Amino acid sequence: MWRGRWRSLGSALVRVILVWAVSTLTMLALAGLLPDFRLRSGDGDSVTQIGLTAAWGAGAFGLLSALVWPVLVRALLLVPALVLGLLVFFLNGSLLLLALGLIPSGRGEVAPETAVVVAAVMSAVASATSTALAVRDDEAYRRRLHRLADRRRRRTRHRGAARPGEPAPGLLFLQLDGVGYQTLRRAAGSGLMPTVAGWLDGSHGITAWRTDWSSQTGASQLGILHGSTFDVPAFRWYEKDTREVVVCNRPTSAAELQRRAIARTGDGGLLTLDGASRGNLFSGGADQLALVLSVSARRGRANRSRAGYFAYFRDPANAVRTALSFVAEVAREIGQSLRSRLREERPRVARGGMYPLIRAFATVVERDVVAAAVIGDMLAGRAAIYADLVAYDEVAHHSGPHGRDTDRVLARLDRTLALLARVAEHAPRQYRIVLLSDHGQSPGETFLGRYGLTLKDLVRAGCGLPVPRRAGRTRSGAEARAAVLAALHRPVEEDERGQPGRGPDPVVLASGNLGLISFPDLPGRASRERIERAHPALLATLANHPGIGFLLVDGEVLGPGGAVARLDEPGAAEELLARFGPGAARAVRRTDAFPHVADVMVNSAYDPRTGEVHAFEEQIGSHGGLGGEQSRAFLMWPAELSEPEPDLVGAEAVHEVLRRWLREADGPQVPVAAPETASTADPPGERVEEPRPRGGKSGSLPSAGVSARDEIR
Repeated sequence: MWRGRWRSLGSALVRVILVWAVSTLTMLALAGLLPDFRLRSGDGDSVTQIGLTAAWGAGAFGLLSALVWPVLVRALLLVPALVLGLLVFFLNGSLLLLALGLIPSGRGEVAPETAVVVAAVMSAVASATSTALAVRDDEAYRRRLHRLADRRRRRTRHRGAARPGEPAPGLLFLQLDGVGYQTLRRAAGSGLMPTVAGWLDGSHGITAWRTDWSSQTGASQLGILHGSTFDVPAFRWYEKDTREVVVCNRPTSAAELQRRAIARTGDGGLLTLDGASRGNLFSGGADQLALVLSVSARRGRANRSRAGYFAYFRDPANAVRTALSFVAEVAREIGQSLRSRLREERPRVARGGMYPLIRAFATVVERDVVAAAVIGDMLAGRAAIYADLVAYDEVAHHSGPHGRDTDRVLARLDRTLALLARVAEHAPRQYRIVLLSDHGQSPGETFLGRYGLTLKDLVRAGCGLPVPRRAGRTRSGAEARAAVLAALHRPVEEDERGQPGRGPDPVVLASGNLGLISFPDLPGRASRERIERAHPALLATLANHPGIGFLLVDGEVLGPGGAVARLDEPGAAEELLARFGPGAARAVRRTDAFPHVADVMVNSAYDPRTGEVHAFEEQIGSHGGLGGEQSRAFLMWPAELSEPEPDLVGAEAVHEVLRRWLREADGPQVPVAAPETASTADPPGERVEEPRPRGGKSGSLPSAGVSARDEIR
């Protein structure tokens, strides 16, 4: 035993010396290349003296980075994440200046702006060297994983939840946001995603599942994580009782939707026990949170959503690597946008302003932080992890769901999956990786681009209200924009965020190719007769427009040419909506029963030959309504798990499948105690979510019912 410990200590000492040596050489090289950085006294030094100065400076910088850096970053945890990413460079440069100040005789000297560059390069080189040595030393890597697992076992025993034998397999749920069933099959078959292709060829099965009418992340992820999509008619909608607009990617709205789902199901969520939620709109009841929108509006210590930023940026090399990738992605987007304009590609939407930065955040920063958080979760042995990777969805909105731009994003996502799979092989428990999506994407020119006016303009014309001479653009409401604003501690920018007053002007909202029209001056849900009395030409104007597929008005579906189908007449709606795919009538009928369904629901036209729809937002790849690939998501599972039922319909059905897989992984379930009789497995102060209500569906993975602090290293 002592021999093993001495061998471990010796191996660690060798790695430290090697990293120190490489850092010293890096500092010497930078001193020779940069004119504002020197490692010698004014009257000159020997080569040996310069080398010793570099070694002293590199050692002091490494020691300060190890001891002081984590404290600095944690102190700045409440600073907006993107600001923290920039501060990293200045803080790192400050540590270098301090390290050089510790060199005897004042031999180290560097200009402040050069110190930022030197510190960034040295951090990156030291991190790369340390990683390479750790990869080569498999035994050291296994020992580290063993220590993490052993630390978790001791913590579990301390809380009275010990369980003999090997831990049950964990489940890692990875959501590829916006990747439809056909898109994934095409990418795997063409070699774009070799990791996914390998899983499909051997270890995994796959099936498609149909979304509800509201084919968007807010509804789907709420259903997957919390088991309810009830009363979520779209991405954004107007509620007459509160006179407010609810937007799924607004933190306050996301928190309210999560609260409603928990109250309806009587259950805390899929991840209630020993779960981790990473990069999602909703928490799923998890204790461990990072980049979760429903808690991002909270302030103070109770909000652990931004803890993922600290865990990631505590290593300055991560900040350097992510910053360089961020800049490269911004340049890539600008180049791709310019190429699209020069080639006069159609359809096309504006991609200027803040969009290059938003895209880079979604495809680089959020991807890196979420992946690092998932790696930490696996190394800590958490039982259930759910993470959302939003890169494809964001790029597809502006570049279209098929093409060179999105193909490159899919290839990078596949590399992330490969990395997570490799880490899972060394985790202290076995992990079964489930891959799924929340919806797909349907291509098509925007409603404004095809017809020269927005849905709001068309509605105002049908109501006899003045229409602006110049059609305005409807802001794209992609999830990544909200993630950026949450990272900056700013409210989500929404034109409809105010409280529309009562009056004749209708409230017109867009959710992809689904539009919602509400009349604040008509109490309750307006019937067709009341709408036609108030605005005689509106419904006919909408139903007969070539860009409109159908309307839903108080239990009736209106189509072009005066076609009408009542939802309570068997077969009538199925016939009218047949072109929108199987299950369209069922989805419309379900939405019609929601308390907050709009007075008029508008679905754009759909061409079954091309699969195209017309988004009412500025998106040439869209989702949110019916028509095409947007309604066909996928679910991919390892062979060890039971097959899901064929023809899955709705996110709630997917939730039940995932719960069954959790039960299969951990055996019979133990109901979770009500808040007043909570067990010792959930000590006071450990939770950041609402108390778990009593319910039969509560309690997945009770053997791991302990929360654990983040250990992302």
